Amino acid sequence: MEWVAAYRERLARGELPVQSAAKPGDLVAQLPAAAPEQGESFEAILGDLDRLILPGITHWQHPRFFGYFPSGGSLASVLGDMVSTGLGVIGLNWQASPALTELEQVMTDWLRDLLGLPSGFSGVIQDTASVASLIALICARERASDYSAERVGLQGTEAPLVVYVSAQAHSSIEKAALLAGFGRQHVHAIPVDAEFRMQVEALAAAVAADRAAGLRPCAIVATTGTTATTAMDPIAPLAALAQREGIWLHVDGAMGGLAMLLPECRHYWQGIEGADSIVVNPHKWMTVAFDCSLYLVRDPEHLVRVMSTRPSYLQTPMDAQVRNYRDWGIPLGRRFRALKIWLTLREQGMETIRARLRRDMANARWLAAQVDGAAPWRRIAPVTLQTVCVRHEPPGLEGAALDRHTRRWAQAINDSGVAYLTPAMVDDRWMVRVSIGIESTEARHVEALWQTMRAAADASAREG
Repeated sequence: MEWVAAYRERLARGELPVQSAAKPGDLVAQLPAAAPEQGESFEAILGDLDRLILPGITHWQHPRFFGYFPSGGSLASVLGDMVSTGLGVIGLNWQASPALTELEQVMTDWLRDLLGLPSGFSGVIQDTASVASLIALICARERASDYSAERVGLQGTEAPLVVYVSAQAHSSIEKAALLAGFGRQHVHAIPVDAEFRMQVEALAAAVAADRAAGLRPCAIVATTGTTATTAMDPIAPLAALAQREGIWLHVDGAMGGLAMLLPECRHYWQGIEGADSIVVNPHKWMTVAFDCSLYLVRDPEHLVRVMSTRPSYLQTPMDAQVRNYRDWGIPLGRRFRALKIWLTLREQGMETIRARLRRDMANARWLAAQVDGAAPWRRIAPVTLQTVCVRHEPPGLEGAALDRHTRRWAQAINDSGVAYLTPAMVDDRWMVRVSIGIESTEARHVEALWQTMRAAADASAREG
């Protein structure tokens, strides 16, 4: 605990570069080829954390980390994780540790209510949104195939099942569809509009065309906060289409769904009550330590039927009275993840959490205003939440040359250790995402980043 506290203090003081300067194989070369036969002193081990491990760490909790997505790391949730590990319990069933199950039940209800969702939704904590989306697509598959897994699997379906995703959907959705057995040719990407939202008319046309071709539409995956631009797919018309066509609707709100903790943002998922399943990750913008993913379903009985297992050694007299979360997901055992949520909510309170989200969104709007007023900078997408997508476009620089310039100035910032950004592609061209949301990131860090970006882009432009 003292080592972690000292580490966080060093981050706050800006003593460590954001990105690791390690080269491939650096740590491997410093470690012995075989495990030690004799134990070592804990002092020596702590020393090697500083000497060997820290140089290979890119610091996600650094106030100048603007890459990927906000990652949870509140110290209250870190302590919750330590308590979970220290207790060493495994949630095979309610009886294996009653508090583990019941705290998870209460925490998922708390989060459901905080997100403004109807009380009919029930939740379970998974590890990541990738796994939650896989479970959603398996449930969709089983509903569409009349539970074919209980008989002959996908071999017994009369028509190939189709999954519909936005062209901006997270890569984990396609991976989940493949693992769930749909096949790549039955994962249909739907075009997006000028604000990178799924086009409902194009989806409706695709569904009609697939039915005419003898295919069976099975699932729609909408996104609340796409990875590249945090675009918000229009949930209400998608839910109406899904209900009309008898298609499962899964909403991936892994990061953007947390904005619904703010009442003023809930218009983004108007119609969410029509979803069959939803995933939101407290381990992102809400600052709960990784891993902690909230999976919510409208029909828990269907989820349990698809996922349940009842070996004799896990059956207890209380089973009819309690939740057994082994039947709500893929793993048989589970960690006490609810402790991380409980400690975070109690130590911070929702007023603090909401104020931090509003702070991050205000900082994103400030940065967007600077970009909008400083040619040749260009903002690539609307600033929906806390992510700003930008490109520096010197006159005469286009195509592949502009892409090289974009990646060069972003890499220069990352290599310097001053800040960390994530380049990404939109419309087949590279741009740079500035994702604001680390707990310790203040306005001054964003202001310093803007100066760093301008200097790095000017230097890259001079290089040609």
